[in-house]
Order: sequence, then structure tokens, then C-alpha cells
Amino acid sequence: MCGIGGFVDYQRGAARYAPAAQRMKRVLTPRGPDAAGEYGDTDAILVHRRLIVIDPAGGRQPMSSPDGNTVLVYNGELYNTEEIRRDLLARGHHFAGHSDTEVLLHAFLEWDTDAFRRLNGIFAFAVWQKERRRLILCRDRLGVKPLFFARTPGGLAFGSTIGTVLCHPEVEPDVDEDGLRTLLLLGPARPPAAGVFRQIDALLPGHYAVLTPERLTDHTYWRLEARAHEDDTETTIARTHELICDAARRQLVSDVPLACFLSGGLDSSILSMLAAGDYAARGQTLNTWSVDYRDNDKYFTKSAFQPNSDDVYIKLMADTLHTAHHNVVIEPEALCAALLPATDARDLPGMADVDSSLLLFCAAVKKGGATVCLSGECADELFGGYPWYHREDILFSEGFPWSRSVDLRLSLLAPDVVRDGEEFVRAHYLDACRRADKLPTDSPKDARMREMFVLNLDWFMATLLDRKDRMSMYSGLEVRVPFCDHRIVEYAYNMPWHIKALDGREKGVVRRAFARELPEDIVWRKKSPYPKTFHPAYTRLCADYVRRIFADSTSLAAQLFDHRAVERLMEQPDSLPEPWFGQLMRAPQILAYIIQLDCWFKQYHVRLV
Repeated sequence: MCGIGGFVDYQRGAARYAPAAQRMKRVLTPRGPDAAGEYGDTDAILVHRRLIVIDPAGGRQPMSSPDGNTVLVYNGELYNTEEIRRDLLARGHHFAGHSDTEVLLHAFLEWDTDAFRRLNGIFAFAVWQKERRRLILCRDRLGVKPLFFARTPGGLAFGSTIGTVLCHPEVEPDVDEDGLRTLLLLGPARPPAAGVFRQIDALLPGHYAVLTPERLTDHTYWRLEARAHEDDTETTIARTHELICDAARRQLVSDVPLACFLSGGLDSSILSMLAAGDYAARGQTLNTWSVDYRDNDKYFTKSAFQPNSDDVYIKLMADTLHTAHHNVVIEPEALCAALLPATDARDLPGMADVDSSLLLFCAAVKKGGATVCLSGECADELFGGYPWYHREDILFSEGFPWSRSVDLRLSLLAPDVVRDGEEFVRAHYLDACRRADKLPTDSPKDARMREMFVLNLDWFMATLLDRKDRMSMYSGLEVRVPFCDHRIVEYAYNMPWHIKALDGREKGVVRRAFARELPEDIVWRKKSPYPKTFHPAYTRLCADYVRRIFADSTSLAAQLFDHRAVERLMEQPDSLPEPWFGQLMRAPQILAYIIQLDCWFKQYHVRLV
């Protein structure tokens, strides 16, 4: 994985931005600690930072075509590299190395933008065609890899992170009313095309953009389509097994050490089982990693969203698979301190300590010798793993099911900080529902499940993917998410709910698919999310930090909140009837989010306009 960035200026030339290009490379260094590269001509500058995973010598970037006219900077992995390479060899192409970067470049030379629908992988890349003065930006189907851009007077600035785009001297750190409402009423989620800053947009997943001297155009190369599901139950179980196994197998390819995140849940156990089998066939031992918190055995509190802790199940899987297992234990003090670098990593206030814990965890995994990891994200969104799929009072109620109470958020804000908050949130919710493609034959429940699928895919899963990419790449760790294979997504979207929820269980079809290969306790374990700390010391640390923020007359964050309402929350942290966001973000995480807001306002010199 890598970091990319660049500028195009058709009016005044790109050379004027050479100092900004150097700042871009510095900002991108955590994403690509192993090598750096740059390309420049009259109109464009492209920069690249590289995390070496495949073909150390042959994958250098920016990579140019044999005639020097086409230049590629690329962040990602292609999982069908060899299939595309064979097709290109048959068409007369020649390769100097074995990197997927070179295959992608030649695929573009052969098929132009028609190449994009042939790709199976996670990616964000830019192609510059010097003679045509044309820039093309492209992002993978599910948005696993980030790509932001901003229009400028002479052209465009782009990058893997928001901070990269802000390196352009004409992109200002301004947040307008929509950006503020996003932060306070939707955060840590954000609209799919939004970069929160007024000038910055995110390229949508499954899209590519084309910039010429005349215009910038947006194009769709992939979208979810409703189709009739023709497989019976047993065939569906077998096909689900086949797709998951194939996606995992493709993503085990690496020229550097690879490991698995293992929580003892169904999804990470499946991936660890498949990886361990692959390693054992080669006479090697797989490394697995898990995260925990000091004294969680003492303070863990069961809830409908988190029914049990992970430790017993992790040991069961590590012993069953004979992995070399490593457990990272995080201290409350470190968790609170890491809220600040986690904000820097995400470029935005994020999922509070759910982010900072992952940041610390990924740093430990990288230090422990891994460069690539497999993780079980996205199975819950695709196969109905969350409680809101199964509670009809939530399923058929309007609004984002992971953040149900706009009133709760508004109650914590100072008067008149935002206008039309409920209308703003509702408009984004309805827009997502309208994007759900349906069949005339769908039952009311199956039609609603399609809407829930798109809501989760475009909003909740996108937030988790943001988190995973930013927190891992901040330490130069590449995390792959096999369940995000677009073939699995397409199959799951059209799977009837009665099959998806076999045996009346969340992810029932996935449980059945792997029931013969995993321990029974793992197969039928009730879903439990990513672990969080319940330590009262963490809540106290966050509360003390927020009080210091509120005492700071220069703090923008302090001006946004009703101090008495937040103080009541500090004094009664168990008073929230349900999570503030997702399954894990309750009172301590609201306080941590305020801390991240304050940090972000100051670090990015944010101006509210």
C-alpha cells in the first residue's frame, strides 16, 4: 500500500507547486515509509510514497509507459493480477517485473478506462496522459482505499488523505454549515462524496473522474444492481463458502510478512483458519494478533451490543489453528493520549478510542514484524450481522440505525450552533435509501433489507473502512479486507433475507458455510463487536481533558457545546439509553470525540465560514 498525491494546473503551470509537492510527500510518509518518487512536467506533478509489499525492485512509482507519455501513481492491491497479466501477454505486452502496478499500467494502455471494471482489488490511483493533458482518478468499488480532491483555479489537487490535498496553497481549511452539521450530527460518519472541508470532495467508490483543460467529469464503472437470486439454500451456502475462500486465497499473496487479526469472532476466525491452512501447507506458522485492555476482565460490562468478551474464544482459535498468537494490552492513559495522533491519522475527528485503540494496536503489530494483515471487516454489513437488522422496531424506523437520536446530539450543543439539523440528517438518510436498487417482486421486508444494505455499505461500513485504512497506514501496515470483494458484495445484496439469516441468526448463511471447519463454539457465538475499554480511569481522563478544553477561551470546540449538558453526562456516564454512534460509542466516547474535535480544529487551523 502507498500514498499518492498531485496537482494539475493548466493555466499557470505545475512548477509553481514544487514546494507543495514536497509537503505532500512528507504528509504521506506514514502511508509509504519505504520509498518516495515524483514526476513533473509543464501541467502536472505526481507524488508517491511506497510501502513495499510486492516486487521491491520492479514496483517503483511513479511508473511510466514505455513511451513516457502515460504516468501512474497507485495505492492498493490487485487480487487478479495474474489473470490480467496473462491476458495482456497474449495481446503482446511485455513486463519488466511482477508488480501489480505494472499490470495496472499496461491494462490502462490496452483498454483505457474500460480496464477499471476488470480489476478485482482495493485501490485508488491517478493516471496522467501528458500528450492529451488528461488526468484520470479512480477508486475501488467499495471505497476501501481513500481518494480526495479539490478543484483549483487552474485545475485540481488530489491525494490519499485530506491533509495531502490541503498542501495545495489554494485549498483552505474552511468548514461551512454542511461541514459543521456533518461533524456534529453525523460524525464520525460523513456523506460518501464529502471531505468535510468546504473545497474538498471524496471520489465516490466505483467511480472515476476525468480532468481535461475544458472540464472535470465524473463516471460510474460499478454499482450494485438488484437481480433475482436463483440459487436454492444449499447452493447458496456452497457459493458463499466458495466466494469467501477465493477472496481470502487471493489476498494471501505477499512478498513481506503477513498476519491475521483474530478476535475469536466468526469473521476473523474464518480468515485465520484459511490463512493458517495456507501457511501450514508451506510448512510455516501463521502469526495472529488480538487487542485487549488493562483490567477488562474486572470491568467488562455485558450489553445487547457486546454480550461477551473475546479472550476465551481467541485462545480456542489460536490453539485450534496452532498459530503464533500475540495479545496487545492497552493502558487507559495510552488510549486517551492516542486520541490526538488518531485524529491526525484520520484527518478528522473519528470513532474516538475505537480509533485510538486500533492505532496503538496496528503500531504494535507493525513493530512485531508484520507488514500485511487480513481483517474481518464488512461481513456484518453484507450478511446482517448487526442488531439493527434483527430488531423490527429499528429495521422499519426512519433514520440511521447506528445513530438514532438527533435530539441527543442537539441536546449537547450550545444554542443555535446548527440549523435544520433533523432535516439535514433526514435528507442524507433518504438519499441513501433511494440508491437501493430493487426488484418489483421484492417483498416489503426484502425491499427494506436492500435499503439497509445500502445504508450500511455507504455509511457505516465506509466509516469502519476509513478507520481501518487510516489507523493501519499511519504505521505503514497494510490491512486487507477479503469480505469486501465485490463478488461477495453483489451475491449478498441479492440473497433473500430468509437465507441470509438462516436458523434465525445473524450471518446465518456464513455460519452454515463454515460449520464443519470451525469449532462449534465459534460458529454459534453471538456476534460481539471490536472490543473497547470499560475502565473508569479512561472515563475520568477524558472528562478531565474536556473540562480543560471548556476552560480554554480560544477553543472552537468549547464554543460548540452546552457545558452544563456535557457536565451532566460526565457525572452520569451510564445515563445514555443506547449508543451515541454504532455499538460502542457511549458517554466516554462522546467526551473523546470532543477531545478529537478540539485537536482537529487547532491542528488544521480550521475556520468556520
